[in-house]
Amino acid sequence: MRNRYMRIVRLGWPILVGQLGMILTGFADNIMVGRYSTEALASASFVNNVFNIAILACIGFTYGVTPVIGAMFARGRYDDIGAEVRASAVVNLLYSLLITAAMYGVYIALPHLGQPVQLLPLIKPYFLTHLAGVWAVGLFNVYSQWSYGVNDTKTPTVIALAANALNVAGNYALIYGNWGMPELGLTGAGLSTLLARVVCPAAMFAVFRFARRNRVYHPGYRSARLTARKALRIVRGSLPLSLQMAFETGAFSGAAIIAGWLGAIQLAAFQIIIVVGMLGFCIYYSIGSATSVLVAHAAGRGSGREMRRMAWAGYHVMLAVMCVSSLVFVFFGRDLMGAFTDDRAVLTMAYTLIFPLVLYQLGDATQISFANSLRGTGHVGPMFLIALVSYILVGLPSTYLIAIPLGLGLRGIVFSFSVSLFLAGALFLLTFLRATHRK
Repeated sequence: MRNRYMRIVRLGWPILVGQLGMILTGFADNIMVGRYSTEALASASFVNNVFNIAILACIGFTYGVTPVIGAMFARGRYDDIGAEVRASAVVNLLYSLLITAAMYGVYIALPHLGQPVQLLPLIKPYFLTHLAGVWAVGLFNVYSQWSYGVNDTKTPTVIALAANALNVAGNYALIYGNWGMPELGLTGAGLSTLLARVVCPAAMFAVFRFARRNRVYHPGYRSARLTARKALRIVRGSLPLSLQMAFETGAFSGAAIIAGWLGAIQLAAFQIIIVVGMLGFCIYYSIGSATSVLVAHAAGRGSGREMRRMAWAGYHVMLAVMCVSSLVFVFFGRDLMGAFTDDRAVLTMAYTLIFPLVLYQLGDATQISFANSLRGTGHVGPMFLIALVSYILVGLPSTYLIAIPLGLGLRGIVFSFSVSLFLAGALFLLTFLRATHRK
């Protein structure tokens, strides 16, 4: 058992470093925007939470790559890995363009979504900068999932950290007009993020193409031909994961819209709690990704027993990390929130959300752990249905009912996250056990 824990930690720590870099960048983004103005912070809250549906749908679509390549890597099928990477890159690029078109429809509908009218001049240009970078997110994550599948979790981490540093520098220059650049406020933050997102897939492809250790995949990559049958197989393996991520994120984005109905102060406080909560989510994600890869390797060897052992080892590590992150929220939550804004009304509202934030950590850790374990098995068909039930059919109505009719407002919104997350965690666990007991 100890060996399994060490394998998860060794594979997961570079992802964890990358996720911590993303957290720090997210903190820096929101601190810089929040210090610029409360209106900018509220506008960023709305756009980021709505756009998370698109971004995570694209990322989720790339998750179908990991179990396929992980199983191939366990069998030494390097030509097939190269062919899979090329086919997946093309299909994911087309999918990201489809998501972009759908989000443009949301852009057209912005005036009708019930947000404070005074925020729309800030929301619209910031939304467009995000719209322009969806394709880059999808393409970068295809090559990242390939890298994870072949046990190289360090390369995507280094590239992401470099891009995060570029993003922070761009924010400093473009939000406030430093280093001779124009003062663009929230739009400057969006342009900086767009630049960082475009750099990521370019750097990742360069590593795939020119690093000597990756030459073994080039023959299969060069000779690959994307057929309708192969494209359909990729879609079948990836679409349930994309929908699962979209439904999960959709519940949080719906919550952001409801927070906007309560007012700009509540929307800004909601953004602070979501960014702070990402500290837990991103750390859990790193452990979940490592678990998924090792479950995929066990699946490639056809061992259901080993898949279950890896999944439980990953969950044990996840619980330990969850306890640490919860303690950070309890003892340092106010300090973290105070870094985002000087607006006392926003901070007072945000401070009331620490307890419901801590409450949903166990549910979040559980659903991430067993969703990734299930992803590693390749048995992904039920995932979108679990997410649909947990986050959309149960989660969103719970958010509305607790926040509005029951009158708990913003506290009710954050309390409602526990309902969907615990339900999803239980359903992912049951589905994983059923899938692996067949093998």
